[in-house]
Amino acid sequence: MTTEPAYLTEPEAARVLHIGRRTLQRWRVTGEGPPFVRAGARRVIYSRTAIEQWAEARTYEHRAAEIATSAIAP
Repeated sequence: MTTEPAYLTEPEAARVLHIGRRTLQRWRVTGEGPPFVRAGARRVIYSRTAIEQWAEARTYEHRAAEIATSAIAP
């Protein structure tokens, strides 16, 4: 039985989200991405739970639902 780690490195988080590391880095700067943990001066990690919650909050039934939500959000 293997257990998944609670925290992911930047490359692991990018792989889970199916995006490039540079995209994840850019999202960190702009605030668009999932919450991250600064684990050291040059080390960033991501909580698996935070990534799942972030993705769930951006899950839509269809395009119209996404547009309607975007129109309401500031």
